Amino acid sequence: MKEKIVIATRGSKLALWQAEHISALLREQYPSLIVELLKIKTKGDKILDVPLAKVGGKGLFVKEIEEALLDGRADMAVHSMKDVPTELPEGLEVGVIPEREDPTDTLLSAKYDGLDGLPEGALVGTSSLRRQSQLAALRPDLKIESLRGNLDTRVNKLLEGQYDAIVVATAGLNRLNISAPKSTILGPPDFLPAVAQGALGIEYRTSDEEVQEMLAFLNHDHTRHQVLAERGFLTGLDGGCQVPIAAWSVIEGNTLRLTGFVADTDGSRPIRLEAVGSVEDAWELGMGLAQDVLAAGGDEILSEVYQREAGE
Repeated sequence: MKEKIVIATRGSKLALWQAEHISALLREQYPSLIVELLKIKTKGDKILDVPLAKVGGKGLFVKEIEEALLDGRADMAVHSMKDVPTELPEGLEVGVIPEREDPTDTLLSAKYDGLDGLPEGALVGTSSLRRQSQLAALRPDLKIESLRGNLDTRVNKLLEGQYDAIVVATAGLNRLNISAPKSTILGPPDFLPAVAQGALGIEYRTSDEEVQEMLAFLNHDHTRHQVLAERGFLTGLDGGCQVPIAAWSVIEGNTLRLTGFVADTDGSRPIRLEAVGSVEDAWELGMGLAQDVLAAGGDEILSEVYQREAGE
């Protein structure tokens, strides 16, 4: 067994929490193991004054980390799965998916209770076109602005009074124990999460069987099937993580129920379809649902979104 493992990670508080969490589980499982963190600044961390969709959605938070895996500086990386492109560089795989955190979103405010409690024309911050789209559908009167930065930075901007409310991932709030005076969960069926939101993924070199064997105890089958179905849906749409695409999967016994959602950024023309199948067919179920959504008009909507984001 390896005596030391190096984990590549972004330097944000949330990314470090995630890497430290996996590090602690590894050291608990293998008491003699030395675990080091290699902090890496990604393109997504460096460009903070441009909405994510305009920077290029795929690989913004993983490319430099994957380079560290490929050149041997690191043995593994811990990612938020919602940031990981569906196509990985040759020689790498995300083969381990630990148990998922809460996949929902949360509306935070200093003054107002929930989405219905926001005054007309309230200013809401979010970095996600998916959140923007669903917010606009539920409250067309809201003024929605792009809000970038690490989670704690975004919450601080809210508390400083720059926004009436912000929408962030519940999982990040739970992991960092961050809150605001007013907090409301936005979740299914009315507000669908990003693909694989709340799930972590551990990436490593395909050729490194020793690391793969050492990490196997972290796998959570229930979460893995959910992530496969949702990422299958995203792959079938050829979508990045910065487009108005949402997915939500529920597993009961051996049955997986997947809901897929595509809409324009203003919440108009929402397409929401569902598919049911076996957990063993999770990926194929997601791919098939994507084709149904595209055929129902999703293809046209996504093409227009891409053109609009690229042109602005």
